[in-house]
Amino acid sequence: MLSGAHRFPRQDQVVYGRPAVEVLRELAGVYGARRLLITTTASLADTLAAQVAGELGELCVGVFSDITAHSPREGVIAGAAEARRLNADLLVALGGGSAIDATKVIQLCLWAGLTRVDHLDPYRAGRGSDRVRVADVPVGVRMIAVPTTLSAAEFTNFAGVTDAARHAKEGYAHPMLAPRAVILDPAMTLSTPPMLWCSTGLKAVDHAVEQLCNPLRAPFADALAEDGLQRLTGGLAASQADPTDLEARLECQFGMWLAMSGVGSGRGMGASHALGHTLGGSYGVPHGITSCVALPAVLKWNESVGAGRQALVSELMGAPGVPASQAVKNLARGLGLPTDLASVGIGPESFQAIAEHTMHDAGVRVNPRPISGPADIVEILEIARG
Repeated sequence: MLSGAHRFPRQDQVVYGRPAVEVLRELAGVYGARRLLITTTASLADTLAAQVAGELGELCVGVFSDITAHSPREGVIAGAAEARRLNADLLVALGGGSAIDATKVIQLCLWAGLTRVDHLDPYRAGRGSDRVRVADVPVGVRMIAVPTTLSAAEFTNFAGVTDAARHAKEGYAHPMLAPRAVILDPAMTLSTPPMLWCSTGLKAVDHAVEQLCNPLRAPFADALAEDGLQRLTGGLAASQADPTDLEARLECQFGMWLAMSGVGSGRGMGASHALGHTLGGSYGVPHGITSCVALPAVLKWNESVGAGRQALVSELMGAPGVPASQAVKNLARGLGLPTDLASVGIGPESFQAIAEHTMHDAGVRVNPRPISGPADIVEILEIARG
């Protein structure tokens, strides 16, 4: 008999298919917020963020754009300081996973009164006598997310933030860390660079695939992942064929949302995500690209177990009879994305260090094919070598 528990993020709502600024004004009124601070990246500061701020008028008190790839601690602390200075009563994360994850932890900094980079140490996930029970931190200023990529960070109550001193990406979680609301407006994605759009789409595919190939079954989560994978496969191809097709972009957003929602089953992700955390946090490979490189190799390495699940993945991607590893690789290549480590500048001289670091990631422990040590990770990296 199957048993388990599905945990839903504590979000009020997801609004889709409507103009983002219209919804922001509406939600600000519902929440009684009058001082909105937009948090974003430098690439959007003078374009999309400036446009949204202008349309919000006096409701927006500022734009904070000192957030960079992989959400460094320094940007998180600076964002919290800016929110305090402006007396912001609602944060609006506009951008991809880095902006959204950083803003999640900016909330935690505001709630717990964290003002220095080292103040984050006791709040990061892990064990030890120095750790704070984060769930006990009282909630204050919340956030709304307006995603411009398909990273799906907006649908979870955990975030990854990089400690530059340690060259490591660390996790932070709180029951209320998820955005209070998410706005899926495909028009907000039109200026997203094609490679970023497609590569984060592959990250969303990774969410679905690693859920579907997990050794544990969870019916609700599996159903979400199945539909999400189908929508992503079709939507990504359609949005590449016509980048102005808002219906195709919204289809991708639906697929991303569904694929990530299965994570509430608590099964965890596998080795592809574990490798992605190392390649991203320690080697600077962009979030989406880590999945393009790691997922096909992990599927290939896992082929000896769970053949039926991998066959299902291929069918859902419209490639019955094709190995799942090849189906994912074909999708990535069709979108113009790299699929090997050589393409992202990582050679075999780094494999042992990557493997040893990745062994500390929880994803290693729930991979369909058991991973017994760094040597197994090195085997996967050799497959991904190119």
